[in-house]
Amino acid sequence: MNVLFVASESVPFIKTGGLADVIGSLPKELNKHGVQARVILPKYGDIPAEWKDRMKLRATCIVWVGWRRQYCGIEEAIVDGVHYYFVDNEYYFKRDGLYGHYDDGERFAFFCRAVLEALPLLGFNPDVLHCHDWHAGMVNVMLKAHYGHLPYYQRIRTVFTIHNLKYQGVFPYEILYDLLGLDDSWFTSDKLEFYGGVSFMKGALAYSDILTTVSETYALEIQTPYFGERLDGLLRARSGSLTGIVNGIDYDVYNPETDPYLIKNYRDAAGKKENKAALQAQLGLPIQEDVPIISVVSRLVQQKGLDLIAHVLDEILSLGVQFVVLGTGDFTYEDLFRNVMHRYPDQVSAQILFNEGLARRIYAGSDMFLMPSQFEPCGIGQLISLRYGTLPIVRETGGLKDTVQPYNKYTGEGNGFSFANYNAHEMLGAIERAVDLYRRKPVWNSLIENANLNDNSWNESARRYTQLYQTL
Repeated sequence: MNVLFVASESVPFIKTGGLADVIGSLPKELNKHGVQARVILPKYGDIPAEWKDRMKLRATCIVWVGWRRQYCGIEEAIVDGVHYYFVDNEYYFKRDGLYGHYDDGERFAFFCRAVLEALPLLGFNPDVLHCHDWHAGMVNVMLKAHYGHLPYYQRIRTVFTIHNLKYQGVFPYEILYDLLGLDDSWFTSDKLEFYGGVSFMKGALAYSDILTTVSETYALEIQTPYFGERLDGLLRARSGSLTGIVNGIDYDVYNPETDPYLIKNYRDAAGKKENKAALQAQLGLPIQEDVPIISVVSRLVQQKGLDLIAHVLDEILSLGVQFVVLGTGDFTYEDLFRNVMHRYPDQVSAQILFNEGLARRIYAGSDMFLMPSQFEPCGIGQLISLRYGTLPIVRETGGLKDTVQPYNKYTGEGNGFSFANYNAHEMLGAIERAVDLYRRKPVWNSLIENANLNDNSWNESARRYTQLYQTL
């Protein structure tokens, strides 16, 4: 079975979020399950030269963007046995940054149609197009609108994965004909129309054969008004075609026994001590083994529950902990953590940047990982923290609920701590329980052993995706 992933980013080439981690690791795992999975991406100007040097031109074609004729080059690179194709057009993609440009609607309309034009030129005939998030949302619409009458395309089936329903790619009505080449019959409430605009996300939800999202709980949540981002009605209507499959992480990359970024590789709780001391030294915090480190590695945005942390941060620090933050985002939160670090220099380190090596050292050197998200489709941070023996404290939403089992003091089961409601003092109660348990080392170490027993690799998820493709 041949499956082509269509996405806007992927490691190791370019990354802004968790989508890139999925696209960089799931195809590799699917190949182990007998699926021939490949990936197609835009060729951004920000892709490092070391990767561009490995790309070879495969084909060229002309792509219609409304009335415009645009050049498209298709380049190819093979990494870890996975074929990656790149859609090349310097006008659209040779810029700083991936998203947020004034003409994103045109850029990704071009990308979606370029993917379909490229298919016969690849020497790889996909049985399934697996598209991800709004940037690839028009692929499955255009497949039906512009290519459905052609024999080559009629056998292709489609899957669309929602990684985050909040970001939908909504653009003015005028792009319908001007960029997508569609007439007004497509601008109805059951097709592309979305509160007066055209929604790439809605188009994908309406025209894909199967819908998936990145955790079972999130699949249920997005069918409700609170999480549904005004698309819950459509998702309820398509609930029979919607499946939740939790993300995994690449266990070859995130492995404390071999991770090259760590001061000392380890496999159990005892091995974390040296990494903790090294982290404290690097961040200028007092080296105190008995003081728990609570860490946050995250985009600093409201979705991640930072309002809850801001509300009770002084109370958290009164518990006698050290608090480490790594990330960038909204100025309000960046300034908050800088200010708290100034007031508590011996307890708080705020690293307002992103550095992959430092992130890994924080995962390894921390005792607890705080992720109190307002909503979280899946979440990668808690999976990495579990892999590194750092116990997560999370809100019970989306993938956090599916992957973190709260500690049960009666049975000893659990791999972390959780709270249900989006409430700062409920979160504080979960942190207090964790800090109290940290001082009871035998119990704490047994929880770390529980975390190490979890399998959050891609193996089970890849098996479920393979079954899903087979149903098509």
